[in-house]
Amino acid sequence: MILICSTIIFLCLFACFGYLPNILSLGMQILPQSLSKLIPYSTLVTVLLMGSGELKAQDIIQKLSKKFLSSERDSTRSGSFMVLPAIGYAQETGVEYGLASTYNFYLDKSDPKIRTSTVMVMGTFTSNSQSNFKLQTDLWTKNNDYHLISEIRYRNWPFNYYGVGMDTWKANEERIDQKLFRIKLEAEKKISNNLYSGLNIQYDNFTIRSDTADRIFNQSDLIGKTGGQQLLLGLSQLFDNRDNVSYTTTGYYAKLRLAYAPKLWTRTDFTGANLDVDLRGFIPLHNQVTLALQGIFRSTFGKTIPFYNYRELGGDMMMRGYYLGRYRDKNYLASQAELRYRFHPRFGIVGFSGLGSTFSKANSSRYVASYGGGLRYFFSLEHNSSIRFDYSFGEQRPGEKRQSGFYLSLSEAF
Repeated sequence: MILICSTIIFLCLFACFGYLPNILSLGMQILPQSLSKLIPYSTLVTVLLMGSGELKAQDIIQKLSKKFLSSERDSTRSGSFMVLPAIGYAQETGVEYGLASTYNFYLDKSDPKIRTSTVMVMGTFTSNSQSNFKLQTDLWTKNNDYHLISEIRYRNWPFNYYGVGMDTWKANEERIDQKLFRIKLEAEKKISNNLYSGLNIQYDNFTIRSDTADRIFNQSDLIGKTGGQQLLLGLSQLFDNRDNVSYTTTGYYAKLRLAYAPKLWTRTDFTGANLDVDLRGFIPLHNQVTLALQGIFRSTFGKTIPFYNYRELGGDMMMRGYYLGRYRDKNYLASQAELRYRFHPRFGIVGFSGLGSTFSKANSSRYVASYGGGLRYFFSLEHNSSIRFDYSFGEQRPGEKRQSGFYLSLSEAF
């Protein structure tokens, strides 16, 4: 929000300052003739040059204002690029700094029905030599015949561990070191209107370490506490008739993905399958108001299920307000609703709520709620690309502070 407000103030101030050359010119016209003779020729040249520079600055500001504040769409169907600074501080990491950027474009500008393709890059570093890098692509070919997804990620980052299941407490919080390398590829082909079938492959390599032998992590009987690797081979089925993939106002999305992990390496590596179901519906209530609904089910089952393959509740996409991994187990069921009001082509507000739980045979479910609101700024009207600012609240367990979180992200949560 600070970034957008500062940009708007900056543009407004320069728009006002852009009139300064005209004011100076008017002042010179009303100066007494005798006073005008006292002004050296070089000074007049300097003033004229300054005025010319200010006029150029005014032109630049007008162009920027038209690009980022105008309600007019770009008729050239060009791509849009946005960069956000990432900065923060935590006792465990020190100062964190970096950039997050996204590029939205059409693979074929001549196709009026082609969907927006996206390339997203994020890189952050900390003063304690930690790092996080992620490259994601989401591409749609001509006629939307093929949908191609890829991800490359390297993450050297600690995380908070509280235990397994929904009956865990803040007092048991333990910091765990983790390194992750991931490469993921997925290709889906249209087999009929709005229906796609796909293949996917994913490789993960985890390195995990905890230096506190007397805490719950090392004392538990979890598999894969030092890390491991997994190769997932999967099939997917997708139904998607959304009107826009960046900011949907009408349509439905339903995806089922089943991925099998064969036994290839050690006996503690994952051997089993992951099942993911993602259902979404978008109902227009008004030409500016949309009700967005989502439900997800994620399950891990098989002979050997290591700790790093458990499903996590929380984060900036689903169950906002909870730390990602605050609750974790082999299964995860959650839903959320979001009421979106786009009162201006460039700006919108949202209110949202969610309900979710992790569970397994060993741990029963306990559903927790989340709720919050946020602001949207659309930096590209052609692609409906947005920056979102969300603040959300979670539950307050006895003797603990209410869980909450602020999120600054590129694109919608779903």
